[in-house]
Amino acid sequence: MKKILLPALLGVALLAAPAAFAQKAMKTSASAAVATYKLQPQLSTLGWEGKAVTHGHNGTMQFTGGDLEVRGNMVVGGMATVDMKSLKATDITDSGNHAKFVGHMTSDDFFGAEKFPTSTFKITSVTPLAGAPADSKTPNATITGDMTIKGVTNRISFPAAVGVKNGVASASGKVTIDRTKYGLKYGSKTFFDSIGDKAIYDEFTLDFNVIAKQ
Repeated sequence: MKKILLPALLGVALLAAPAAFAQKAMKTSASAAVATYKLQPQLSTLGWEGKAVTHGHNGTMQFTGGDLEVRGNMVVGGMATVDMKSLKATDITDSGNHAKFVGHMTSDDFFGAEKFPTSTFKITSVTPLAGAPADSKTPNATITGDMTIKGVTNRISFPAAVGVKNGVASASGKVTIDRTKYGLKYGSKTFFDSIGDKAIYDEFTLDFNVIAKQ
């Protein structure tokens, strides 16, 4: 009986050990201190694209600051601030037309940059995607957070590639924004049904690559 019982107990102990180790590792990770990595505006990029029925435009904006919060080797939070007056349309090469376009986009018809010079995004959670590679090049997490544009805040979620390597934290991806949820109704067929082919689509996209360092 003792000969049977001893190997059985040893087997149970060996099976239980990895589970106990994993639980301990999870608790250690969860209790690890959060480090703040400062967003590097000169290394980070933010692109935008918007479309109308008959045409579209694309361009860039500039981050002014922010951070990524890191626990262990995982991005767990953060925030970013964008200078709305930095908006440019890279597809408009004529200086006069470019100035006219930017002036309209930063006016009260759209972003109201004089009254609301910045927009912000605050991360509320970062959820790893099961089976996704942890290489920070392909989407490996779902980021959820609060987007504030023109003084209006909405919670959004989107896939992103996040990672921490050699003292550098990064987050990149593409997010689709419904501008009408932030009060940007100009040219929207949702609100002006008779506008026809002059309509501007409600959704625009932001393509971001955030680099942060300690």
